[in-house]
Amino acid sequence: MDIKLHIYEVNSLKTHVFSVDNFVDESLIYPQIVEAANFLRRDELVAFPTETVYGLGANAKSTAAVEKIFQAKGRPSDNPLIVHIASIEQLHEIACEIPDVAYTLMNHFWPGPLTMVLKKKEGISEKVTAGLDTVAVRMPAHPVALALIRASGLPIAAPSANRSGRPSPTIAKHVLDDLEGKIAAIVDGGATGIGVESTVVDCTQPVPVILRPGGVTKEEMEQIVGEVRIDPGLEEKEATPKSPGMKYTHYAPQAPLIVVKGSPSFLQTLIDKQKTEGKKVGVLTTEEQRHHYNADVVLTCGRRSDLSTVAHRLYDVLRQFDETDVDLIYSESFPSEGIGAAIMNRLMKAAGQQQIVEK
Repeated sequence: MDIKLHIYEVNSLKTHVFSVDNFVDESLIYPQIVEAANFLRRDELVAFPTETVYGLGANAKSTAAVEKIFQAKGRPSDNPLIVHIASIEQLHEIACEIPDVAYTLMNHFWPGPLTMVLKKKEGISEKVTAGLDTVAVRMPAHPVALALIRASGLPIAAPSANRSGRPSPTIAKHVLDDLEGKIAAIVDGGATGIGVESTVVDCTQPVPVILRPGGVTKEEMEQIVGEVRIDPGLEEKEATPKSPGMKYTHYAPQAPLIVVKGSPSFLQTLIDKQKTEGKKVGVLTTEEQRHHYNADVVLTCGRRSDLSTVAHRLYDVLRQFDETDVDLIYSESFPSEGIGAAIMNRLMKAAGQQQIVEK
């Protein structure tokens, strides 16, 4: 396979972009992935695709490397990171006291968009865990991610590869838009699949507790292990974050975003009011309901009849609003069951919890 290598010189770093087929054979050695793995072993940052979003990877055992993640993203240091692994052997190197329920979940959902919080072993940087006695771990279901982890021989700490607070990246261009010149390399494996991050579940409790909804739903887990709870910290702004994504505004476009829970006619009245005040208004809607709205910019993020399409396109559409001149964005709300729980979690964080409810 030919290496497609582009070099961008911005700020103080050259960002190397390695293009690979996202259907690579994990058992084979690809020169692009070897080069990217070499950067990781030198404690540099490498962005790479997963089945959820692009991650920004660093050697999870190196505090110097992990600190670069926080610097590049502008991420608060009390926000823990997820460690990505490619084998159960790697899991046993970084986690201990693993309960049976965790193994049951692994057997059903790994590799896949499920992150488990477990008791940590020594060896992982304290910067990864934000000083907690637990570590968040997942095995991604993406051949490029797995090949990169294996080639590096390291557990890889990796939050989403975007500036902190911005919508997460689902294509390599999003990574370049946010981090070009701030990281050593990007492995470009094309568009990601699910589009929202992994579910994070705390397996250190007697009953598993969801800390962040995501690609694996509460209902799917309950079919396998029985009762699964929702952590109240998802609603408490001042709660100490046990997991990535539990604190701070995330995923936000540049214009203020407000989630509207109500009928299309109610949302249109809000649009009309803002327009009379001279503001340009954007609307985030679905294919089924876009014809209801008369606004300056109307963007669809999928089909209400298939919320997986909304999850897949949500971040891309939020970024599209940044290419417009709207002063304000209204978003429809969605059912909070299944993948809808993850969609609403991301929308409310992007909106800074701002919501208008029709009475």
